[in-house]
Amino acid sequence: MNDLPIIDAHHHFWDLGLGRHPWLCGDERIPFRYGDYSAICRNYLVEDYQRDAARHNVVKTVHMEAEWVSDDPVGETQWLHQLHDDTGFPNAVIGQAWFARDDIADVLAAHAGYPLMRSVRQKPVAAASPEAFVAGAPGSMADPTFRAGYRHLATHGLHYDLQTPWWHLGEAADLARDFPDTLIILNHTGLPADRSEQGLAGWREGMERLADQPNAMVKVSGIGIPGERWSVELNADVVRQAIEIFGVERAMFASNFPVDSLCGTFDEIFSGFKEISAPLGEEAQAKLFHDNARAVYRPV
Repeated sequence: MNDLPIIDAHHHFWDLGLGRHPWLCGDERIPFRYGDYSAICRNYLVEDYQRDAARHNVVKTVHMEAEWVSDDPVGETQWLHQLHDDTGFPNAVIGQAWFARDDIADVLAAHAGYPLMRSVRQKPVAAASPEAFVAGAPGSMADPTFRAGYRHLATHGLHYDLQTPWWHLGEAADLARDFPDTLIILNHTGLPADRSEQGLAGWREGMERLADQPNAMVKVSGIGIPGERWSVELNADVVRQAIEIFGVERAMFASNFPVDSLCGTFDEIFSGFKEISAPLGEEAQAKLFHDNARAVYRPV
């Protein structure tokens, strides 16, 4: 199984010597869903990734924006293209965008001018818990200002990579419905951190609502639990349900490295994905590990 071709649909590179990632190279640490992340506050470049992924046949990768300084959203895209020219990686890019910016149309046009650009990510404002959810809160996906910027994506044929907790997936479904020409790719499986019966029921309901929209997909990644080692036993049910809800045609696996190295090794995570998905058959696995990411992100 380690010869199965993989397109890693979500990972990060960073060079902290550039001083462009304040959450990683500053003295202060931000609140983080995995807790202490000091272990990843170091350079992570192509050779580091290749060492982590060495036991698997990763043929191409998709770089997810890594919270580069927000006053220079296109700077990361420029740097990644130089990295690609020097090393051959990454093979597609998801850029940073803030839809409430006055110059969002210009930012998206600048991103779209780079040949590896395929999608953008903004993490919308989110409530801390399902109980704290307020419909239409400022900065959320239902905020008219957010939507005014979001509408420019279709002009450039860019996708939207969405990271938000599951209690905001109703708003995501509404966004997908109202902008049918823009593909939404849900990151990190809708963040099912609460594995209680009630938490998983709420997560599944939100996932099903988003999956009802044909222009929505899911990345199965980022499902680590703070203080728990990544394992098949811990994560198999979430992985299987996510694929069941969206279908094999609208799901893909991704590493979220180096962030998910806080929970497990690349080998533990991808060997786990392979074991969990094996009952689906080789054709399904080819789509989940490679073909769907190739169709969506068109890596070069």
